[in-house]
Amino acid sequence: MRGYGITLHIQRISSDVLRVEEGSLYPALHRMEQDGWIAAEWRVTENNRRARYYRLTSGGRRQLKKEENNWNRLTQAVADVLRLA
Repeated sequence: MRGYGITLHIQRISSDVLRVEEGSLYPALHRMEQDGWIAAEWRVTENNRRARYYRLTSGGRRQLKKEENNWNRLTQAVADVLRLA
């Protein structure tokens, strides 16, 4: 997926609650590529322009699972605190 497509996808699946600015997205993509979590390649778009396309690597899928587990633990802890407040 292209960077712009990633921002639209996040916005769409979050019902416009989450919006990722390009100034935040591209540095994050660069760091994830350096860490080996994503791979990037240049391709030509349907408009005949060059664009960088990103995909998760197997290491990225493992890291995503770790992040999901951490997020679930955090949100459960917050829910517990709110419920007992």
